[in-house]
Amino acid sequence: MKKAFTHTSYAYENKIESNEKLEFLGDSILEFVSSKYLYKNYPKLREGEMTKVRATVVCEKSLYKIAKLHNFSDFLYLGKSERKTGGENRPAILADSVEAVIAAIFLDSGIEEAEKFIIDNLKDEIEQATKHVGDRDYKTVLQEKLQENGEVKIVYEITKEEGPDHSKKFEAQVSCNGKILAKGIGKSKKEAHMGAAKKALENLKGKER
Repeated sequence: MKKAFTHTSYAYENKIESNEKLEFLGDSILEFVSSKYLYKNYPKLREGEMTKVRATVVCEKSLYKIAKLHNFSDFLYLGKSERKTGGENRPAILADSVEAVIAAIFLDSGIEEAEKFIIDNLKDEIEQATKHVGDRDYKTVLQEKLQENGEVKIVYEITKEEGPDHSKKFEAQVSCNGKILAKGIGKSKKEAHMGAAKKALENLKGKER
């Protein structure tokens, strides 16, 4: 397991192997396990949605959170200069160490144990990502729909803001070339924009029927 925590800076100074090859293997295992988990547990997701969820979850930010949760910084072997500049807290280094540890678990104990470690640490993140996977599409889909016959001017505006800071509610409207298409409500400006885009798409579909 020491190799999994051996950064290239330490490996260079001590003429030993770093965790880079383990990172490479761990990255592939992480992609495979998360893909398998999504396929088995979220059958209603389309291929493109599964890809988006996986990209959201299998990223430096998520892996960094895992490393912080398990205090990986206490186990890292870093070169002197890297240690001086706070390398043990750098997100990229910590995220890479998680991938290396996944590979080490796989090599020592097999795919089942590696899978258990990955899912135990990522299932909540995956659940959250699946809830919002469709949200990111509404504005894009609406834009593509409205621009089928050429460029148009699409504007999102917050028209109302209510409630205390900890529980705000926003109302947004979306217009195309000055014509209001729909309104939406959300707990954030972004959510209200998405709601307006979703409603606009529903209205457009209704007109096409």
